[in-house]
Amino acid sequence: MEMLNTEKSRSFYEEAIDHVPMGVNSNYRLVLNYPLYLKRGKGSKVWDVDGNEYIDFNMAYGAMEVGYGNPLIVNEVVKTVEEGSILGFEYCKAIELAKIIKKRYNVDMVRFSSTGTEATMHSIRIARAYSRKKKIIKFEGHYHGSHDQLLVNVDPEKSMVKLPSSEGIPEEVIKNTLIAEWNNLESFEKIIRENKDIGAVIMEPIAMNMGLIPPDKDFLKGVVELSRENNITVIFDEIKTGGKSFSGASDYVEVEPDIKVIGKSIAGGLPLSVIAGKREVMSILNSGRVAHGGTFNANPLSVRAAIVTLEKILTENAFYKMKRLNRMLTRGYNDIIEDLSLEASISSLAISGTIYFHNKVPKNYSEFLNVDVEKWRNYFSKMMGRGIIPMADYDEQWTLSIAHDEKDIENHLTIAENTLKEIKSL
Repeated sequence: MEMLNTEKSRSFYEEAIDHVPMGVNSNYRLVLNYPLYLKRGKGSKVWDVDGNEYIDFNMAYGAMEVGYGNPLIVNEVVKTVEEGSILGFEYCKAIELAKIIKKRYNVDMVRFSSTGTEATMHSIRIARAYSRKKKIIKFEGHYHGSHDQLLVNVDPEKSMVKLPSSEGIPEEVIKNTLIAEWNNLESFEKIIRENKDIGAVIMEPIAMNMGLIPPDKDFLKGVVELSRENNITVIFDEIKTGGKSFSGASDYVEVEPDIKVIGKSIAGGLPLSVIAGKREVMSILNSGRVAHGGTFNANPLSVRAAIVTLEKILTENAFYKMKRLNRMLTRGYNDIIEDLSLEASISSLAISGTIYFHNKVPKNYSEFLNVDVEKWRNYFSKMMGRGIIPMADYDEQWTLSIAHDEKDIENHLTIAENTLKEIKSL
């Protein structure tokens, strides 16, 4: 099959690298030799600067479940801009959104921020202030934004050796960050036994930065129970999972944390994150001695877009449709893998899934290291060259939106079958 011409993207990249480090404004966008420079999106599709059309299953790393150019969002944004996109004081409709979040995600109180990085950073501060202890446990392979104290063992080359995931992070900053292995309760128990000053544990309740790795139910229950016994504040980072099902991870896991951090898809493509949790934990902010601020927190654009998104677009019926399409895509991939006897596996849940170029779905980061990344890059490059953005990156997943339809799924699977046949023959 003929591959799409992306010479203008290459040209944009060659110009950009003189002005922007790496030619991108987020390191994660440089997946191949040069990034795709996009011009516009509508529904389930995006168009690049060369005029090529792609069916998008990345959907802005899961942020665009409402579909590109959703008319309900567009109309609300236009009205809001006319009334003032930011007002400098508390916005009256933020209370309405807080009530919606409380009911939908089963929390007592909320605070709004703009990005996931901000929200996880502040959630750690709140948890430490509440527990009055300084150490944090995170799980290897989990990503919680790009602030120093949690940018540790996100993607180390060797498992369970404590390593910052970026230069420029001093040892002193991460000495209170402890690393546990996902789906290994003994690893978590051992850390608690050996450390008496643990104030918080943070995790993605469904790991979505190693592809897609659900927790063993007994493991997650055990982590929460041990935390409660040892006065450790439990934080679920639901920046991704908060939008994967109607009520986020609560639809799949049987335990509730002390704090939930929600973001990505909930504001229809505008920047909004939420720190939400139990009243006794969130009330630590009432003293005014625990810092949480931000000029763009609860700005009118994001608040009104979120109200429309949660009340009118990402409804229970919408999730029913998206989950049905995801089952269709998952079955199709599994059939192709079986028919081709390909050494690959699929992990899928709710409206997302991923392909691992390995014969089984990993249970943790050490197993994730067995995935054939070069084979994935070959697959990704060929899929992109044929007009399908299959997912975000090898450690990410695909996302369905309300704009996708059965034809999109059929086209995806047709291209995937041809691509995987080629990879099998190499």
